[in-house]
Amino acid sequence: MNYDPVCGMEVLRDIKSDNDKTVEYKGSNYLFCSSSCVDKFNADPEQYIHSGNKSGNSQVKGTDKTTKTSKKTSNNTDHISLIFTCPMHPEIRQNKAGLCPKCGMSLESITPTTDEDNSELTDMTIRFWFSVFFSLPLLIITMGGVVPGINVGSWLGEKPFSWLQAILATPVVVWGGWPFFVRAVESFKRWDLNMFSLIGLGTSAAFVFSLFALLFPSQVPEAFKIAGQAPLYFEAAAVIITLVLMGQVLELRARSKTNSAIKSLLKLAPDTALRINADGTEEEVSLDDVQLGDHLRVKPGGKIPVDGEIIDGHSHVDESMITGEPVPVSKKIASKVTTGTLNTTGSILLIAEKIGSDTLLARMIELVNDAGRSRAPIHKLADKVSKWFVPVVIAVSVISFTVWAIVGPAPTLVNALVVGVSVLIIACPCALGLATPMSIMVGIGRGAQEGILIKDAEALELMEKVDTLVVDKTGTLTEGRPTVQSILISNEAEQQGLTENDVLLFAASIEISSEHPLATAIVSSAKDKDLQLKQVDDFKSITGQGVSATIEGKSLLIGNDRLIEKQGIDITSLGSQAMTMRENGQTVIFITFDGVLAGIIGVGDAIKKTTVQAIQQLHHAGLKIVVLTGDNATTARVVAKKLGLDDVKADVTPEDKLNYIKELQHKGHIVAMAGDGINDAPRTCKS
Repeated sequence: MNYDPVCGMEVLRDIKSDNDKTVEYKGSNYLFCSSSCVDKFNADPEQYIHSGNKSGNSQVKGTDKTTKTSKKTSNNTDHISLIFTCPMHPEIRQNKAGLCPKCGMSLESITPTTDEDNSELTDMTIRFWFSVFFSLPLLIITMGGVVPGINVGSWLGEKPFSWLQAILATPVVVWGGWPFFVRAVESFKRWDLNMFSLIGLGTSAAFVFSLFALLFPSQVPEAFKIAGQAPLYFEAAAVIITLVLMGQVLELRARSKTNSAIKSLLKLAPDTALRINADGTEEEVSLDDVQLGDHLRVKPGGKIPVDGEIIDGHSHVDESMITGEPVPVSKKIASKVTTGTLNTTGSILLIAEKIGSDTLLARMIELVNDAGRSRAPIHKLADKVSKWFVPVVIAVSVISFTVWAIVGPAPTLVNALVVGVSVLIIACPCALGLATPMSIMVGIGRGAQEGILIKDAEALELMEKVDTLVVDKTGTLTEGRPTVQSILISNEAEQQGLTENDVLLFAASIEISSEHPLATAIVSSAKDKDLQLKQVDDFKSITGQGVSATIEGKSLLIGNDRLIEKQGIDITSLGSQAMTMRENGQTVIFITFDGVLAGIIGVGDAIKKTTVQAIQQLHHAGLKIVVLTGDNATTARVVAKKLGLDDVKADVTPEDKLNYIKELQHKGHIVAMAGDGINDAPRTCKS
C-alpha cells in the first residue's frame, strides 16, 4: 500500500499499470490518488517530501505505512489510528475522515465501534426538511398553469411572483444543496465524475440562468424568452435538490441500519472482566486491559469476556450465538469457552488464550465488516460503466443543447436549455452507482442481524442462482428442543428386573457427555424424574450413529438401529414398536446392555412454527428442497411429508451428507446448505 504525499490518501493501485498517476523523483516512485495531486507535487516536490508524506517510502506524516488499527475489538477503539474508507469504493482509504473522491459519500472507519456517528444523517435530515418547507409551497404556487384555481402569478403580478420564487428557492439551492455542490466541485477537480457532478451541473445551470433572467432581464437573448419573458426554473432546481436530499436520507438510514448488525455483534462482548491477581484478589478491569494468560472469573449470568480454557469450576454455557444450539452446553475443567457466550449456572475460572481481534467473535465481526465492503462481479461491472457514464452524459447534454438550439422549435434556446438540463438530471446514475453496493451492504447487514454471516459479496450474488437447498433436520426444520415421548423395555431387560426408569437413567448418564439435542432431551427427562446419574467410563462417540460407554461394569451402546445391527445385536423384538414411533414422527434411540437389547426411547422434535411458511416461500422461489439427516428414514419421511419437501436422505453420516452435496454439484446444480450449528459447517462451506 502507498500513500499520496500531497493529500495523505492511501492509494491501492499498481504502479506499473497506472503510470499517469505515478511520478519518479530522485530515484523513488511516488503514487497519487488523482491528476490534481500529481500537478501539485510536480510544482514543488520538496515541499511534500520534507513534510513527511513520502509515498515512495510508504509513510504518511511520519507514521508507519500500515497505520495499524486497534487490535482490541471491544466497545473501546483506538481512534488515533483509524483508517477511513468509502462504503461503496473500498479501495479508497485514508487516515482522516472526509468525502470519497469517486462518489462523494462520507468516509467511515474501517474499524467497527459501538459508537454510532449519525452526524451526516442528522445534517442531511435537517437540510431535507428545511428544503421541503420552502420547496413545497414553491412547487404549489408554480402549478398555476397545470392545476386550475392555483394562479398566484395573476394575484401578485409577474415581477413580485418571480421574486417570490427566487426567495423560496434560494435557501434550498444555496444551503440545502451546498453539500452536493461541494462534492460536484471536488469531482471535477479530481476528474472522478459521479452523480453529484450531474446534479451540480444541472441544478446550478437552472438556478443561475433563472437568477440572471430575474436580475438582468434585458440581457437575456430573445431566443430564450417566451411571450417576451424569460422563463424561470427556480422550482425545478429546488425540487430536484429536495428529492436528492431525500435520497441521501434514505441511503444514510439504510447504512445506519446495516451498521447496527456489526454494533449488535460488538455488544455481545462485555465491557469489563473480573481478573484474579497474583495475590488472589479480584479486580474488575476494562476488557482492553486483559492480557494473554490472565486468570478471569465469570460468575453465573455473566458473559465470557475472552476465548479461553476453564481451569476451575463447572457450569453450563449458552453458545447459541456460535453453534445455533439452544441448549446450554456443559463445561468443566479443560473445556474451551468463547467470547460473548453466556455462563448460565456455576462460577468458572478461565485462562485467557485469545484476546482482542484474535477471538472468534472478533473474527465474526471482521467477516461481516469485510463482506459488507467486498465487491460482487456486478458491482465491478457497475464501476466500469460509471467511469464512462458521467462524461458521456455530459457530452450528450451538450450535443442535445446544440442540436435543439440549431434545429429545435421556437423558442429554440429555451427548449435547448431545458433539454440539456433534463439530460443531466434524469441521467443521474444514482441507481448505477448506489443501488448495487447498497443492496450488498443491506443484504449482508440484514443477514448478520438474523444470524447469517455472508463471507463476501460474490457469495451473496451467487445465492440468486441457487436451485437446490439442502437442509439439516434437527434444529433447522424442527425446534431443536426434542422431548422424550416414549420408553419401551425389551423382554430380556424386564426379566433382569430393569424398569423404564433404569433404561432412562443409564441412557442419560451416558448422553450427558453429548451435546446433541436428542441427548439433551434424554438427560432433561431423567432430571425431571429426579434420577441420580451414574459414573460413566470409557465414553466414545461414534460419529453419526451414537455413543458407547461402561457403567458399573456393564458395556452399553446407545444409538440408531444401524449402530446396533453392526454389533450383531437382534432388535426385532421391538421392531414393530420402533416403526410405530417413527410413523408418529419420533426418532428412535436403541439401548443395549452387554450385547442385549434393553429398550428403546422415542424422542420427538416439533416442527418450527415458521418452517412451513419458509418452505412454501422457497418453493415459490423455484428451489428444490432436500433434507439430509442422520435420523431413521421413516422419521425423516414423516417430517418431509408434513412440510412437502422434494427429497429425503436419511440414515446418513456427516461424510455421506458432504458426498451427496458434491454429487448434486457434479450434476450442475447450484447448492445451498442450511444448518443450525458449526457441525454443519463442512457441508455448508462446500455448498
